[in-house]
Amino acid sequence: MRLFLAIDLPEEVKDDLAAVQDDLTVGRRTDPDTFHLTLAFLGDQDAAFAEELDLEMQGLSAPGFDLALAGFDTFGGTTPAVLFAGVAEAGPVTELHRAVRRKVRAAGLELDRERFRPHVTVARFRKRLPAEALEGIRMFLARNAGYRGAAFPVRDVVLFESALSAAGAVHTELARYPLRSVAG
Repeated sequence: MRLFLAIDLPEEVKDDLAAVQDDLTVGRRTDPDTFHLTLAFLGDQDAAFAEELDLEMQGLSAPGFDLALAGFDTFGGTTPAVLFAGVAEAGPVTELHRAVRRKVRAAGLELDRERFRPHVTVARFRKRLPAEALEGIRMFLARNAGYRGAAFPVRDVVLFESALSAAGAVHTELARYPLRSVAG
């Protein structure tokens, strides 16, 4: 099974991103039902690992926090592959990412070291984009440069299974792991 740990987005945040997505004239849009912020992609794993991970994640001790999506950018340099929404304040998400990686390692999986840039994928692009598509991306980024979504509470981490199909990925929630309450 293909697994990942993520922050699931509330419906109103998904709806808001979907509305902004309507301004995009190029690329393959991400299905709003699958919007999420990946904390750790685990790849193809067997049931034994999934059980061990579940046990480890039940002991996750990280604080909840509020999160707001802000701004759009691309991965891929001069030939963009992905358009994404960033986050307003990366600190709390980065700390949660580190805590989740420790639990994954304790469950027996050593993840590759990589630079973590919290984001929500909004669209994907083909490898060879014509000039007009690149201009469409540039114009979208300019029009939406000041984007800032409403803050929402992050109170758990979700383990998802991702099944790939011709219609796109189908994400199935397998478990939720609560974060500590934040004293108000």
